[in-house]
Amino acid sequence: MNNQPMIQLIDVRKRFGTQEVLKGINLSIYEGKTTVIVGESGQGKSLILKHILGLVKPDSGKVLVYSKDIYKISRKELKDIRADFGVLFQNAALFDSMTVFENVALPLRERTKASEEEITEKVNEMLKLMDLEGSNEKYPAQLSGGMRKRVGLARALVLNPKIVFFDEPTTGLDIAKSNEIYRVFFRTQTKLRYTSVMVSHDVPKIFKLADYVALLYHGVIQDCLSPEDFQTSDNPVIREFVEKTMGLIYESEQVEG
Repeated sequence: MNNQPMIQLIDVRKRFGTQEVLKGINLSIYEGKTTVIVGESGQGKSLILKHILGLVKPDSGKVLVYSKDIYKISRKELKDIRADFGVLFQNAALFDSMTVFENVALPLRERTKASEEEITEKVNEMLKLMDLEGSNEKYPAQLSGGMRKRVGLARALVLNPKIVFFDEPTTGLDIAKSNEIYRVFFRTQTKLRYTSVMVSHDVPKIFKLADYVALLYHGVIQDCLSPEDFQTSDNPVIREFVEKTMGLIYESEQVEG
């Protein structure tokens, strides 16, 4: 693994009207690792993802991907960088009028010159990886919430992205379905070796999947630490956050056991 961060946010600030949401974000994302951004609702966690994706321009500061400031490069360079991105949206964002197969095949048809035979082979490979064999001709309305998430992940991964972004991936799922999704995340990342950036409210369960946990509080990343170091941090803001969630750790262990 390269010690140089794959993604860096340096003193990123963003204001909407009179409200400054991001007040100097500093965060490094490393290759092949899962970095999870946590914090209370309304703090701006998803806004950080939008800055990295090039969807929202910072008022000041830098967003570096592969050491390039994505807001100072050409459209072509940005397009080339985005070709390495996969995104799993909060609601999976599937097209209701398209089958599972058609949803997953869409990026291949839009962004590659693959033949139908190659597309079929690749889509079936991804659906098998997601434990979705036999679902090709189903429509999103016929799927459970967990299955829709897995179809969304298959579509996000079908072009073999180097970096995958997850925005609250277990929203709306019960404990069993959340655990199932986390197992799929772990299996696919182990196999495909992508870098993962995740926004999640599912604390402390998400600690088991994370290599690094970053706490966003009042517009600032308090620290970005391993799950073990995060839970024993001397930072008073992190300590307070951990104290609010420790009870759930024990409950989570009992549920899974």
